[in-house]
Amino acid sequence: MALVPLESNPDVMTKFIHKVGVPQKWSLHDVYGLDPELLAMVPKPALALILLYPESEKAKAYNAEVEAKIKEEGKEPPKNVFHMQQCVSNACGTVALIHAILNNLEQIDLEDGILKKFYEEAKDLSFIERGKMLVDAASGIIDTHKQLAQEGQTAAPPENEPVYHHFVAFVEKDGSLYELDGCKSIPINHGPTTQETLLTDAAKICREYMARDPDEVRFTMIALAANEQQ
Repeated sequence: MALVPLESNPDVMTKFIHKVGVPQKWSLHDVYGLDPELLAMVPKPALALILLYPESEKAKAYNAEVEAKIKEEGKEPPKNVFHMQQCVSNACGTVALIHAILNNLEQIDLEDGILKKFYEEAKDLSFIERGKMLVDAASGIIDTHKQLAQEGQTAAPPENEPVYHHFVAFVEKDGSLYELDGCKSIPINHGPTTQETLLTDAAKICREYMARDPDEVRFTMIALAANEQQ
């Protein structure tokens, strides 16, 4: 099964999170660059940074290296971080949004709806079990993805057309910066951060993505943040 991907578009993504039960006070915002003055334009508080990057050969090689290292180290994933497997092609945008939301439930008071129900049923499951539950028709989340994937500024591609970009989310949890990727078996801990410095610290990791592929320009960043400065 392959989906039409979500567009990296704050309006489409904001519509998605509101449909699944995130209150109107939160939305997605374009991040126009990694310089401090551009990061400062994002409303506060900012809860997560979502990066869309091109899956070049260099990116694939690096990801394979990271995954091999994870398996070699055999570390247990942190219990307090909600992390789920991406079990279906082109669902990475939805998985990244879920990672961004469900790791910020101290701030996001989910309304009754499909995401709250999914979380209650998935919170005690494993990485793989959560991913399988997401694609179960009963979750309703994939149906919402399919509906919103048809919106946006560009024509939606056919379901089986290869897609060469991938979404990952960066969140702060208990003082650490985590990179959450449904295609990696464990959250990547990038060291200390705070909610106030999340964007700045996540931007450093985004710079590393860009430095690995200096000839690529197809990187996009979107922040999950308040609608207005609070």
